Amino acid sequence: MIVKMKKVTLIVTEKNRDDALYKLRKLGVLHVRSLKNEVTENVNELLALKSSLEKAETIIDVFSSSKNKKAKDVSLLIEDVLKCSSDLAKAESELTDLQKTVSWFDKFGKISLKSVDLLKENGIYITFYQADKSGLKNIPEDKNIQIAKQDGSVVYCALISEDPEDRLDFKELLMPETEWNKLKDDIKNKQQEIGNLKKKLLSYADYKDSISEFKKELDKKIEFAMVKASMGSEEAFAYIQGFCPDDTVETIKSKADKEGWAYIISDPEDPKEVPTLLRNPKWVNIVKPLFDFMGTLPGYHEIDVSIVFLAFFSIFYAMLIGDAGYGFIFLISTVIFRRKLKDSPAEPFSLMYLLSGATILWGLLSGTWFGSEQIAQLPVLRNFIVPKLDSFSDVSQPFVMQLTFIIGAVHLSVARLMSAFKKINSPTAIAELGWVAILWGIYFVANNLILGTPLNSYVLPLIGAGAFIVALFANFQKNIIKGFLLSLGNLPLDMISSFSDIVSYIRLFAVGFATVIVATSFNDMAAGVGLNSVFSGLIMAVILVFGHGLNIVLGMMAVLVHGVRLNMLEFSGHVGVEWSGKPYMPFKE
Repeated sequence: MIVKMKKVTLIVTEKNRDDALYKLRKLGVLHVRSLKNEVTENVNELLALKSSLEKAETIIDVFSSSKNKKAKDVSLLIEDVLKCSSDLAKAESELTDLQKTVSWFDKFGKISLKSVDLLKENGIYITFYQADKSGLKNIPEDKNIQIAKQDGSVVYCALISEDPEDRLDFKELLMPETEWNKLKDDIKNKQQEIGNLKKKLLSYADYKDSISEFKKELDKKIEFAMVKASMGSEEAFAYIQGFCPDDTVETIKSKADKEGWAYIISDPEDPKEVPTLLRNPKWVNIVKPLFDFMGTLPGYHEIDVSIVFLAFFSIFYAMLIGDAGYGFIFLISTVIFRRKLKDSPAEPFSLMYLLSGATILWGLLSGTWFGSEQIAQLPVLRNFIVPKLDSFSDVSQPFVMQLTFIIGAVHLSVARLMSAFKKINSPTAIAELGWVAILWGIYFVANNLILGTPLNSYVLPLIGAGAFIVALFANFQKNIIKGFLLSLGNLPLDMISSFSDIVSYIRLFAVGFATVIVATSFNDMAAGVGLNSVFSGLIMAVILVFGHGLNIVLGMMAVLVHGVRLNMLEFSGHVGVEWSGKPYMPFKE
């Protein structure tokens, strides 16, 4: 259920602005609406500090520490971490450059820079080159060439000349401005510096908890500063505006009367501005983790479809996974993780219990156990199989296809009825009932076109009657003919779209059937290897584990792609839910 909200405006004196905000935050019920987009210098400073903190957190998160030290000044600690990290990056870059220099000496030997300079002073010049072996043939015979190293077809050589301008037509490799011994010392010192900096960063990991606590306090300061900056002001007064649940209005009134705040409480003028707060029974609220995962929430002016979403998503999940064996794997895994994560919220685990149970039930009825017909025919399990749902029977396929059309028609009809209930005080609600008639007429047409089921005589009149009702009431107005014609113009395309929506539910059969085929194929592949030896048994086990593991992953992807889609698009489109909501986030401690 979407909780009814009230719009609240509180007026305080300018000098009491901070005090009022602290007390309002303690109440923790007002979702603040920004009255002006102003970012103060204080907010910018806090945001900059948070950015630095998050960088520091990322840096020290790679280090593990069992210690928990308290930092005297976390701000200074953050600066130290960032500086240490910057110094480390610089030192590592310098070490890389030094190691590149080593490669020059690897090519030409440990030549002394001092000796080369001394020769230059005495009129002898040495230049160094990288050349192709075949290119050496083109060097004039009067050139004094010394080969230092050959690596395949690549030759490293030096030209010794009394002419300072003398050059070879090869790639010149300039000699480093350092001595070999000094280079070795520089590398050793740089490695030691890097080691010390890493130790220093490791020591900062002891303060992770202090940084985490500081971040929480900083987030509070940022929120407070941003709320303060978003307030309106007029001479000696400041005012804040927002939304609160209807059942918390008295709490705000009581506090305002006590503190001497002026207030205006009214119904929201624009529903699109109002945040959405869902309150449902615990058994319905288990669908919340799925909504959070998808980042979806109905708008304040829309309909809460949590119950319907949960019910049909469970059906879709069971049919798409389709295997009782996989259902038991999900169930056992959920039990294990629940025992290990006792402090975690219960909703995700409750949802998985429901989905696992639904999958096991569908697998029992369809006789699907790891894609093995032999397991399904065991005496204990065979009695649960419904012949028309049997995954290994060719006769069952048309019925399961028809079942998916029935599910689609029911699902979309529920959407239209919910939409009618929302519009109960308007004649347009009658148009939604007309759509229910159209949907069931389309269901029979789909059976006829796809499954070859004979079309009953009442189908076309049913569609015609529904179309007439929709055309008459969808755009109901004083000028009935004008409204009728407006509705009639869009009706053909809307009916084609509805036909497409119902037919799209056949994906439940197609994907579920594909899951059985893939599982069976891997079973046959494993059986072909046999159990003739330990090695063949090992290969067989690998095939089964890999094959069924892959099948489970593909099934989960199908749930996200198809199971969620049928609820988020087809169903939501018919009920009028655009998932445009923004979450209710009260200003609180």
